[in-house]
Amino acid sequence: MTSVWAPRGSRPTAVKQTEYEWVYLMASVNPQTGESVALLAPTVNTDYMNAHLRHLSEQIGPQRHVVLVLDGAGWHVAKALVIPGNITLLPLPPYSPELNAAERPWAYLRQHYLSNRAYHDYDELFAVTMAAWNRLDQETLRSLCHTSWVEREN
Repeated sequence: MTSVWAPRGSRPTAVKQTEYEWVYLMASVNPQTGESVALLAPTVNTDYMNAHLRHLSEQIGPQRHVVLVLDGAGWHVAKALVIPGNITLLPLPPYSPELNAAERPWAYLRQHYLSNRAYHDYDELFAVTMAAWNRLDQETLRSLCHTSWVEREN
């Protein structure tokens, strides 16, 4: 759902897509720095999650360790999930999306770049989603994903 600005008492109109195709964006964001790793996919499943974890592991390198906060989606907890040695998964309690800071960029992308328009086909949807993600710089991601409960104590 997206909101639009309009004069009080008016009935604004917006473009609405009536047929659906999906592009899924798996992303990991460091809320302290805004560093990110993302994967666009036509669906979500354990294979794509494994690919995302492999890519994240390669990007952070062997000298760093990541604690990856995630919800209880089936592909996050599947027995076939291969978790690299430099990543620890931290599952959130059930029904607590407000604790998952990674949900905020998705809302931002929908509000600013993806909603209230129609896409000609899947390729356009994929390209627009990729371009929207690439417009998010580290400072914007850090700002969107910052949350006090993940800060280190000195």
